[in-house]
Amino acid sequence: MDLDALKTTANALVAPGKGILAADESSGTIKKRFDSIKVESTEDNRRAYRELLFTTDGAEEHISGVILYDETIRQSASDGTPFPKLLADRGIIPGIKVDTGAKMLALGGDGEEVTEGLDGLRERLEEYKGLGARFAKWRATYTITDVLPSQQAMHSNAHALARYAALCQEAGIVPIVEPEVYMEGTHSIERAFVVTSAALQAVYDELFHQNVHFEGTLLKPNMVLPGYDAADQADDQHIAKMTVACFNRTVPGAVPGIVFLSGGQTDEQATSRLNEMNKMGPHPWQLSFSYGRALQAPALKAWLGETANVGAAQKAFGHRARLNGAARSGSYTESMENEAA
Repeated sequence: MDLDALKTTANALVAPGKGILAADESSGTIKKRFDSIKVESTEDNRRAYRELLFTTDGAEEHISGVILYDETIRQSASDGTPFPKLLADRGIIPGIKVDTGAKMLALGGDGEEVTEGLDGLRERLEEYKGLGARFAKWRATYTITDVLPSQQAMHSNAHALARYAALCQEAGIVPIVEPEVYMEGTHSIERAFVVTSAALQAVYDELFHQNVHFEGTLLKPNMVLPGYDAADQADDQHIAKMTVACFNRTVPGAVPGIVFLSGGQTDEQATSRLNEMNKMGPHPWQLSFSYGRALQAPALKAWLGETANVGAAQKAFGHRARLNGAARSGSYTESMENEAA
């Protein structure tokens, strides 16, 4: 294992003003997004959509890396350039989603899930590295109620995340560790703080026991939010304060960066809340983004599957990337939302 190379890649992914585009939607997820704009989810349509994102002029100023799906890492642009090479030639680091999805937890009584995909992972990582991937992502999910997640769910997912991370580092690939506490429900922001803290503590305990070098990893967590259906919501400043406090208690300072997922937040919320956190800095780690829908939604709506709309879609994507790039330094303002893309 070349720890210096892992550290270099991890730090490049959270370089100032930059963050990660999550373009690793599963076949089912991308179909839902295409359904929303009445576009058929064919392989060629998926390839064309990803190409417009990856070839957006100036995106490399704010996008440090792209998480790809198994199908996408094997695809090429219309000129025949493989997507990983296209990205790398623009200074954007190619990555890959490697988990195989969540399944019901064995002997669990509350419908909780554990993420699978460890079987054959060593060999898949070797193949993905050959295809150009320099980092990877594995997502674990946790249901939150007054009594969940259970200890079984927390420790089962933490153990899998840690084993995945160790295999990644062995292969010379930076692991992004993604423990996502779902925000669906009526729980308070205080309950979200407790659960997110417990989940993170379990993850870092397991990472330590699996000999994972924190300096060569990134964390992709949820922000600490009240449930979407909670009676008491919180403003962006309070969410930022609670989120930073949670990570100060649980995330080692050796971790180069925290790249937040956007979850069910609106585009503007995801940007504003990241901005508020960075206004509170400096922090022990870089606070960045690894957004999927919150970066892509305006582009998808502008594209509508039409070649004639590619330019408009790229402008929409580039504008959203710039706003999140500004949030990296706490310099985003709401008025920037209305600026011309």
